Amino acid sequence: MPGTSTASRLRPVDLAREHGLSAQAVRTYERDGVLPPATRTPGGHRAYTAVHARALRAFLALVPAHGHAAAREILRAVGAGDVEGALRVVDAGHDRLRRDRATLDAVAAAAGLLIGSPPVLDRALPVDGALSVGELARRLGVVPATLRAWERADVLAPVRDRSGQRRYAPDDVRDAELAHLLRRGGEPLGRIAVVVGQVRRAGGTEELAASLTAWRERLTARGRAMLRGAGALAAYLEALPGEHPP
Repeated sequence: MPGTSTASRLRPVDLAREHGLSAQAVRTYERDGVLPPATRTPGGHRAYTAVHARALRAFLALVPAHGHAAAREILRAVGAGDVEGALRVVDAGHDRLRRDRATLDAVAAAAGLLIGSPPVLDRALPVDGALSVGELARRLGVVPATLRAWERADVLAPVRDRSGQRRYAPDDVRDAELAHLLRRGGEPLGRIAVVVGQVRRAGGTEELAASLTAWRERLTARGRAMLRGAGALAAYLEALPGEHPP
């Protein structure tokens, strides 16, 4: 950016101060291609401009929206003159958010069935708390092959004893009860695997409801961050020499 006037020159510390960064962080972003190369003063010091400031704002706004690696890829593509490539990365982020929302909606719908009609889990278990595949199949009123199919679909994950036989601990029995309920409700195994996985991680159906609320809040926050990131990226693109957006 030759011809930059002294008044419009910005030092690394000037860009850093706005975001609570160190001057070294700004220099690192330039080195990594997140910021365009700076010009140098006669004394060899970096001279940034308002364009660099917009680039840094865009990067820092894109990080919570798309993640650090994707944000860096977007800014590097812009710096290389590949605006289309940068926008493809943005598109991919929006597509991931759309898929995550669809998954959340599917899990929430299935969880509503679980919470509204919880399975009966109070039938006595053996002293060691574990059931064989035959015992669990009789408990649920299914054939053992059904349980093995659920295992192949990642719905169940029983341990094996020394002889290689499946043993279903109390948590496995709970998961099987949930899966059985959802299958009776017509849910496909792929969706059941997601729901049971969520219940397993949350620790129960009530905990799952809270987990889904937090999950939805995270997706909403990411969507809002994407809006802010898009605005900051648009401002940066508009400031680039030769850029004339429609």
